[in-house]
Amino acid sequence: MNATDATPDRAIVLYDGDCAFCQRSIRILRALDWFGRLAFQSARDTDRLPATEPPLDPAKLIEEMHVVPAARGRVRAGFSAFRWMAWRLPPTVLLAPFLYLPGVLWLGNRAYRWVARNRFNLVPCHDGACQVPLRKKS
Repeated sequence: MNATDATPDRAIVLYDGDCAFCQRSIRILRALDWFGRLAFQSARDTDRLPATEPPLDPAKLIEEMHVVPAARGRVRAGFSAFRWMAWRLPPTVLLAPFLYLPGVLWLGNRAYRWVARNRFNLVPCHDGACQVPLRKKS
């Protein structure tokens, strides 16, 4: 099964598939997803967006990562999506309770939004096209 295939028991993580920083972040999330609880999909593939109520806004999907739970519960975006995933990824489950301490949501939202706004400056770019350097295979 492909890592991007959605199933009834896998949440869908929507991200900017043209963003090198986002691609790098998704590689990290895949590595942390030991039990395959998440499916990853580029939000730019608008023909394959999951049906939600209310419908997803393609422009907002590019601004910040979204998580659509498998049970089609409440869609989460940005730092709230990160907090939701922290409970489901074994390496981050011990960190998850600390993400609910007073002030963490405020700080996390601001930090997430800063990174999202500046993500194209956080990876090497060449002629306006950002790229993540390829890893050398052993």
